[in-house]
Amino acid sequence: MNSSSLQMVPGFAPELSLSAFGTKNILSEHSGRKSVKSAIRANWEAYHYCLGRSPSVELSVGRYLTWLMTDLPDYFMNLVVCTEWPSDGVDDLIESALAHFRSMNIRKLSWLTHEGVPSSEIYKALLARGLTSRESFATEMAVDLSSLPEDLSAHPDLRIVSVVDGSALKQWIHVASIGFRIGEKYEKVWYDCFADAIFNPQFRTYLALLNGKPVGTSQLFLSEGVAGIYNVTCIPEARGQGIGSAITLTPLLEARQMGYRTGILQASKQGYNVYRRLGFQDFGNLSLYLWENDRALNGG
Repeated sequence: MNSSSLQMVPGFAPELSLSAFGTKNILSEHSGRKSVKSAIRANWEAYHYCLGRSPSVELSVGRYLTWLMTDLPDYFMNLVVCTEWPSDGVDDLIESALAHFRSMNIRKLSWLTHEGVPSSEIYKALLARGLTSRESFATEMAVDLSSLPEDLSAHPDLRIVSVVDGSALKQWIHVASIGFRIGEKYEKVWYDCFADAIFNPQFRTYLALLNGKPVGTSQLFLSEGVAGIYNVTCIPEARGQGIGSAITLTPLLEARQMGYRTGILQASKQGYNVYRRLGFQDFGNLSLYLWENDRALNGG
């Protein structure tokens, strides 16, 4: 990506500080599943807004569409949020956005719509332009942090450490690129996206070491009154040794010590059972639209 942009609109104020609401447990004090799902989505969106601090990404905030775009060929790291449905000009709005993403050589992106956006209309409009609907891209989950186990049976030579400088972040990104199969050639791109954004009080980044070797990753993001878990992965040869559970539990216990009462995440099929064993409950599916730029993916 050759340049970054940040377009702000009146009324947009992403939370960039720890919330006092973190002292509450939304699983019991909010009005049911809808409130939990809302907090899960809000934390996820705020995570992307904070990454927009990096000069290597593009964060654009508009009345109808907000997006964060990077040079990574990854659905998670390229997100469009449809916040409002225009009364007219929908076709031009979508076409203009996709044309912009093609000009940036974006390879993959996910498209999320807020409640209130007509689902049948957005479905037709996006599918007509090559996006595909994924009703269960991930499982939205939440846990009462007071119910977490204090410790887990893991490999005796496993340590979980915090990433506190650029050198450790490079190790973290190398492990994550293997675990998520993004590719070594994109590691510098990923580093540039994270280096200017994650060393702040809302983020905690963790690296798992097995016999001193980096083998697993996770992140904690504190926003919207909940503790969000992101980027949990492990290199293939180290799987099956409790690393995923340990590197998920450690940040959640730290969040509990800071006064947070609820942990949230979006679980892949591979990680779902790990999170269930930690006490996470299901709160429905994360539904997205996915887009791939065939020309960019094929090197055009």
